[in-house]
Amino acid sequence: MLTLSECACVLSASCGKLFATQLEVEFHAAKTNHSDFSESKEEKRPLSEEEKREQLRKLEDKMRQKRLEREEGEKKEALERERLRIKSGKEITAAKKKMEDEEMKKLLELRKREKLEEKMARQRVKDQIEQDKVARRAKFGGPKVEPPPPAVTQPSQPAVAKDYLQTRLQIRLTNGQALTQTFGSKEQLSAVRLFVEMNRTDGNDQFSLMTSFPKKIFSEEDYDKPLEVLG
Repeated sequence: MLTLSECACVLSASCGKLFATQLEVEFHAAKTNHSDFSESKEEKRPLSEEEKREQLRKLEDKMRQKRLEREEGEKKEALERERLRIKSGKEITAAKKKMEDEEMKKLLELRKREKLEEKMARQRVKDQIEQDKVARRAKFGGPKVEPPPPAVTQPSQPAVAKDYLQTRLQIRLTNGQALTQTFGSKEQLSAVRLFVEMNRTDGNDQFSLMTSFPKKIFSEEDYDKPLEVLG
């Protein structure tokens, strides 16, 4: 690189700028990668006060613009991080809700199977008792008693369904605490019982479901009925 000696200035052949000091030449070369410099007898005219103020204003404007661009970039990055955080939170919540719903469905199906098996077992016991009675009467004499025919359950008149898709229930526990949950109107009463079993805070004693007004205690047969029928 050309160094300043007795020449007045150094001229950049690449851009035509004049430099009065070696420091200016080195700074320009590092900034622009220009390497074609030559001596020039032309002296670099010193800047007037007005030109100095103008250069200072341009420098301040450039610094201000860079600061605004940096702040805008930081703001966009912060918004993107927040968007990703919210999206991730929603996905986690949705996955948790789906898992809970699937678990609730499995528990309801298991309880339904258990109730059906219990009902069938009770019926087998009743049938066996009746057969034993008939056998004893036949063995020890007495009027022959035919076993009663199986009871035929007549379908009850369906209740007029209200046009509600969901119902919100408040359940008072034995310790006074209240549980609140929204159920589908077509869900069975057994879903309410299972919800109480999973969330109760008053111990593990046996319990029954009832309404206070009008007062009604639900039986085992009611647990297979949808909420819209039970009112």
